[in-house]
Amino acid sequence: MRIRPWDQDDLELLRRLNAPEIRHHTGGPETDEQVLARNERYARLAGTGQGGMFTVVLPDGAKAGSVGYWERVWHDEPVYEMGWAILPEHQGRGLATAAVRAVVAEAAAQRRRRWAHAYPSVDNPASNAVCRKAGFTLLGETEFEYPPGHLMRSNDWRIDLGA
Repeated sequence: MRIRPWDQDDLELLRRLNAPEIRHHTGGPETDEQVLARNERYARLAGTGQGGMFTVVLPDGAKAGSVGYWERVWHDEPVYEMGWAILPEHQGRGLATAAVRAVVAEAAAQRRRRWAHAYPSVDNPASNAVCRKAGFTLLGETEFEYPPGHLMRSNDWRIDLGA
């Protein structure tokens, strides 16, 4: 598995990642207009210094998912937020954990933020397991706004990018 920067040609992957079974814990599927806008944001993030979105690529070149980090303010502190999604046919093989570890290394190399956080739903055991396996520390439960305008009960996981 490797990660590579997101580009405009990853739109079909993003459409596949917009499935109800994948977006269940993040507010459900988006409209095609929202997916198109998200693809633009992902592609523009590269090279800004404010984060990065990446495509998870298998050794045979198949696209298996997405992983990324972006700037946000959390409890009055600038941090990175991280997120990921893996297509169902590739889940359960450790790809998300490997991808998250790779993106943690990318974020740490920027030397812009000390902490990165992930906020999986408390009802999402797979994503919480990824956080644990990737070396994040569970800080506890929190209310997290995602999608915008919708509060969800999440776990606040944190990893030290300077460690």
